[in-house]
Amino acid sequence: MLYLLFLLAHLFAALIFIGTVFFEVLILASLHQQLPARVMLLVEQGIGRRARALMPWVLLVLFGAGLGMLWLRYLPALAAPSSSSFGALLTLKLILAGSVLMHFLLTMLLMRRRRASAAYLRFVHLSLFCHMVAIVLLAKGMFYLTW
Repeated sequence: MLYLLFLLAHLFAALIFIGTVFFEVLILASLHQQLPARVMLLVEQGIGRRARALMPWVLLVLFGAGLGMLWLRYLPALAAPSSSSFGALLTLKLILAGSVLMHFLLTMLLMRRRRASAAYLRFVHLSLFCHMVAIVLLAKGMFYLTW
């Protein structure tokens, strides 16, 4: 039962985080050509404020529940990750998840110090987008790919 709670929390947090990244990369970025610069600045500032308030909590749930799932069910697969396709894919997924966390922490630090440029934020959003696509593919592939 505890595993199910961790799984549901992890999935909902992933939906929020991935949905936010997809929105910023696929929708918000394309609005730059359609909206005046002043309006776009206000939209980005508003979304940024909300994201900075919400995302730390979302990531806390996402990573906390993920670690709970790992502890309850998947720790043996990491004892020898190269001995199974599941363990190898899980290890790769965890490396990417760690990279996502590092992206987030570094970005929060740079924003707090007011050193996060618009170009850097575009790069981070695109990088997170690629990470998210890979993590979702790995999450599904762990259960269906074997070698």
